[in-house]
Amino acid sequence: MIRRVDGQFGVGPTAAEVAAALPGDDLVPAAQVVMDRGFALPGPPDLVWPWFDQLGKDRAGWYLPRRVETLVPRSRRALRHLDPGIPSLRPGDVIADWGGPGATFEIVTHRAPEVLVHRSARGDLRISWTIALRPAGAAGTRVHLRFRMAGVRRVRLARVGGGLLDLLTVAGLAAGLRERILDQESDGTT
Repeated sequence: MIRRVDGQFGVGPTAAEVAAALPGDDLVPAAQVVMDRGFALPGPPDLVWPWFDQLGKDRAGWYLPRRVETLVPRSRRALRHLDPGIPSLRPGDVIADWGGPGATFEIVTHRAPEVLVHRSARGDLRISWTIALRPAGAAGTRVHLRFRMAGVRRVRLARVGGGLLDLLTVAGLAAGLRERILDQESDGTT
């Protein structure tokens, strides 16, 4: 049974999450910018994982809450269900990213239901993005996202402006995922 997860509904990481080494950190060892986010989701990791496995541009989209998605054209809204037609990711897969024309991510690590690591090179810019899931109290999941960048020309702009954009998009993702997982339970599809 899925329950609402008690505690933090924001996207701030814990001190332990910020200090932890994650798979993918070695892909951008001299990162100039590191953004950690963390949030809780209702349901165990094996129930949460498929949502991350289908996440992405030209896949299931970027999950946002209903009230925000009403501002997005229907054709650009994310799926509100798990789609068995979207292939599971594997190391070596390359998927589209929203980071501009031709921006992609390569899947480096796919260890269900625990870790998904992406990497990208865009000119001099080197990026890694790790999604780590771990069980949390009351049958919930703690999600830890880490975004690392090196080769950044304007470090302050990336930290402040990029940090704000990351905060807003991850907050939307967290809220959108919570809705979808709770909807999945109420529909009886868990």
